[in-house]
Amino acid sequence: MDLKLDSVGLSPFRNFTRAEWAALRADTPQPLQNAEIARLQGLNDRLSLAEIEEIYLPLSRLLSMYVGSAQKLYRAMQKFLGPEAGGKMPYIIGVAGSVAVGKSTTSRVLQALLARWHNTPKVALVTTDGFLLPNAVLESEGLMQRKGFPESYDLPALLHFLSDIKAGRRPARAPVYSHFNYDVTPNEMVEVDQPDILIVEGLNVLQTSRPPKDGKGIPFVSDFFDFKIYIDADEAILERWYVERFMRLRATAFRDPAAYFHRYSGITDNEADATARGIWRTINLVNLRENILPTRQRADLILHKGGDHEVEAVALRKL
Repeated sequence: MDLKLDSVGLSPFRNFTRAEWAALRADTPQPLQNAEIARLQGLNDRLSLAEIEEIYLPLSRLLSMYVGSAQKLYRAMQKFLGPEAGGKMPYIIGVAGSVAVGKSTTSRVLQALLARWHNTPKVALVTTDGFLLPNAVLESEGLMQRKGFPESYDLPALLHFLSDIKAGRRPARAPVYSHFNYDVTPNEMVEVDQPDILIVEGLNVLQTSRPPKDGKGIPFVSDFFDFKIYIDADEAILERWYVERFMRLRATAFRDPAAYFHRYSGITDNEADATARGIWRTINLVNLRENILPTRQRADLILHKGGDHEVEAVALRKL
């Protein structure tokens, strides 16, 4: 991972090797047991104790410092504004990256670790999958092959949810997505009730568009974030991980006749491999190149993974 803008060190990031980053753990205790680590990892991720200790504990320490500073600033603002300061304002962390890169695992690990810090006992996690337009709408608008692209989301609903969170309204409600049904679950919502931290995970959460000339455009999703994380990996590695995940699902969840992708359970291995690579190259890779990867430089922290799913390098935006 080379994030230098030129040869004279004008990058906005400070780059760390894995060993350099691991040293920043200091004396942060490791609170997770092996059974909990196993529950936190995704279908095709490998989450080891070493990964927790060397990558995520230093990150949780850093985030705890950031949140603590934000809380002190908010208390100062309360003192300045008095009753006009309003209610508690959660700290929002955005987690972005490609399909199959491990966003969900990273988000769950951070949720588990950050909830152990004394000043942030209440940590909520929401995925933007719930804000995808229902399949019926995508079908009617010819967007099923663009599912996961920015235009396939109910952006006003997502912005309204984040606005409620930042305003301290309780509870804020987010729709629920079923990967089994490959669709938003009708009339089902998850309530988020004034957490200390909210983690928002999604493909395009760091994306922007061209700013309006009159300065009156709607905000971006990332405008609500206090800290932004991008999980990175090379394209060839991401394709392999996507295919491996597809093959595992074909042998498990897809076998259920009620599953949306049940039709793939009966094809041959070679057909399944070709199908997965076709989906990756015509949909997910296009989305990565057009919409997701261009947002990497907007992150506050970049975790770059190697082929074994372990983070090899970290880039932290300079203050």
